[in-house]
Amino acid sequence: MTKSVVCILIAILVYMAAMVIIGAVYSKKNSSVGDFYLGGRRLGPIVSAMSAEASDMSSYLLMGLPGLAYLSGCAEVGWTAIGLAIGTYLNWLIVAKRLRVYSQRCGNAITIPDFFSNRYRDNRHVLMGIAALVILVFFVPYTASGFSACGKLFNQLFGWDYHMAMIISAVIIIAYTCLGGFLAASFTDLIQSIVMTSALVVLVIYGVYTAGGLENVMENARSIENYLSFTSTRTADGELVSFGGLSIVSTLAWGLGYFGMPHILLRFMAIDDKNKIKISRRIASTWVVIAMGVAVFIGIIGNALTANGTIEELATSSRSETIVLEMATVLSKHSVGAALIAGLIFAGILACTMSTSDSQLLAASSSVSENLMKGVFHVKLSEKQSMMVARAVLLVIAVLGIILAWDSNSSVFRVVSFAWAGFGATFGPVVLTALFWKRSNKYGALAGMLTGGIMVFVWKFAVSKLGGVFAIYELLPAFVCALIAIVVVSLLTKAPEQEIVDEFEAVSAEMKQK
Repeated sequence: MTKSVVCILIAILVYMAAMVIIGAVYSKKNSSVGDFYLGGRRLGPIVSAMSAEASDMSSYLLMGLPGLAYLSGCAEVGWTAIGLAIGTYLNWLIVAKRLRVYSQRCGNAITIPDFFSNRYRDNRHVLMGIAALVILVFFVPYTASGFSACGKLFNQLFGWDYHMAMIISAVIIIAYTCLGGFLAASFTDLIQSIVMTSALVVLVIYGVYTAGGLENVMENARSIENYLSFTSTRTADGELVSFGGLSIVSTLAWGLGYFGMPHILLRFMAIDDKNKIKISRRIASTWVVIAMGVAVFIGIIGNALTANGTIEELATSSRSETIVLEMATVLSKHSVGAALIAGLIFAGILACTMSTSDSQLLAASSSVSENLMKGVFHVKLSEKQSMMVARAVLLVIAVLGIILAWDSNSSVFRVVSFAWAGFGATFGPVVLTALFWKRSNKYGALAGMLTGGIMVFVWKFAVSKLGGVFAIYELLPAFVCALIAIVVVSLLTKAPEQEIVDEFEAVSAEMKQK
């Protein structure tokens, strides 16, 4: 290994060791399953804000957004970022506080399937069981994509065997999540958000300097036809195509996914004081806008670095997503200090992946141990046994993720956008109507959940193949169909019991209190 590679490795190992230590510290604070899965509802406003956003961004922040901007220009990546920013803000504005209040009032729910079941008094736990299965269907491969990202990163950096690198990364994530549960995952997410932010700042400063200044960066961008346009984009083959109204609406629809993301919604449920959510909203929204804007700008800077010969041309989608790795590698060759800073950047990429994977593991684990085993199948467990089962299930799910990610050439990364659509369409409309529509009932919720989940598959693998107006992101049509199903079925079936209505009104009354 060269001196720069050794320095990078040291920085990454220190970072990963810190994550495990945090898990060990927080393991002493888990006295119950509620602590393990929801942190005893004692997240402060800063931790809840940054944990939610760090668990949201994944490697898309430091790989997907810069890569798309580098290869295709500003249109698609710009509208995607706008949609995600709007979705983030609205989720904090209209969902966070009400879900925090409602989830505690209706049986002190500690998972999203719990909340659905308790909210609608579904004594047979049909809603709980289906919701838990949906989480497993979409989160296990989602987690696998995170493990795969770590494996490929170490393979590209150090030439390590992909499988060994993936397993080591997975073991680190499993270790601190298994030890510390929700609190460890949330606090490490805070640390990881700081690492991500530091990586973004360093990359921009170094990239602009190496490109010869901000004016050179922008001049290069303006010299590429329609590169800065928000109404045209380039395909992977370099063809310039229109990015019109339908494409814009379809891309903005990414924001709808936030209403159904279990790992983000759990952060809302875990906040210690509902009246501090406004602080969290401001912190989260500001960070997301700045972080995504900087990530897109890194892609623009990357084009300037290619133009002046600092970095070779990255002509494919997979290659363009390595723009951050390429910039960090060039930086590492300057000095020992620069190599350590480059190690921070690589740690930032790991942070993006790990902060999402730990949250997904917890959500998938809770769906099995709490919702399927205890809720649906009524397995009787003591508090100590529940904690043991929680950790065992988390381990099993992680192993399944490793198995799914075993093929280094697999297309597991394509699952990410599909899983986002799956959660958004399956859970999003149910969450919104459960929180804001008094007349909704369990039959409508069930119809909406099934309709949303089925339509995601139907639209993705059948309808979108027709092309034209049908070639849109499956989340949008599936979300709309699910919402219609909830309204129609709720109105055609028996109105909710008075007890449910009274609880809804009590939540509404509490929301008005300061």
